[in-house]
Amino acid sequence: MMPRQLSFDLPVRAALGREDFFVSPANAEAVAMIEGWQGWPGRKLILAGPSGAGKTHLAHVWAALSGAQMIAAKHIAQADIPNFASRPIVVEDADQIAGNRPSEEALFHLHNLVLAEGHSLLLTARQPPNLWPLVLPDLQSRMQGTMLTQLRAPDDTLLAAVLTKLFADRQIAPSPDTIPYLARRIDRSFDAAREVVAALDAAALAEGRAITRVLASQVLDKLAH
Repeated sequence: MMPRQLSFDLPVRAALGREDFFVSPANAEAVAMIEGWQGWPGRKLILAGPSGAGKTHLAHVWAALSGAQMIAAKHIAQADIPNFASRPIVVEDADQIAGNRPSEEALFHLHNLVLAEGHSLLLTARQPPNLWPLVLPDLQSRMQGTMLTQLRAPDDTLLAAVLTKLFADRQIAPSPDTIPYLARRIDRSFDAAREVVAALDAAALAEGRAITRVLASQVLDKLAH
């Protein structure tokens, strides 16, 4: 399907392959750690970064490289731990279960079993593990003993690439001057990029207009008020 110039109400399909992940100084270390996963100390890694920074994307990249299964940490208390420990595993949003003792205990057992089985473990989180309010001391020690790599706030180049990808995920082709214009004016965050792309898509759909610098200026004015 050709990218659309006008906005149509189509489902958003995020591209999650390695070739779709743009490398910049803000994330180069994390990408190198994912690609060099067979050298992780203790066969485990925590990938931390703000919402929308690319943690899920890189987790999918690693799952493809390693043959890993993926599970959201919030589901771990009900999971079949021996099954998940039978191959490499990604636990997403691990910091979100802090304070939930059954979930913490399940993660502790999964951590120990997957490593005992000779497999590797990737955990994603918004914060480094020293900031997780864990209640299980044994899990806290395991997490703080895990190598950490972090995704940083986007630089200019990465922010423009993220905007390009967000439009592409929605099958939208904005005018050539729209993305540089947005990159100079929105907050330097992935959340801001997602918000403005969604707002532009909605405005273009509602008004039957192409996404241009003029529409972007109007949408930014609305978002600022």
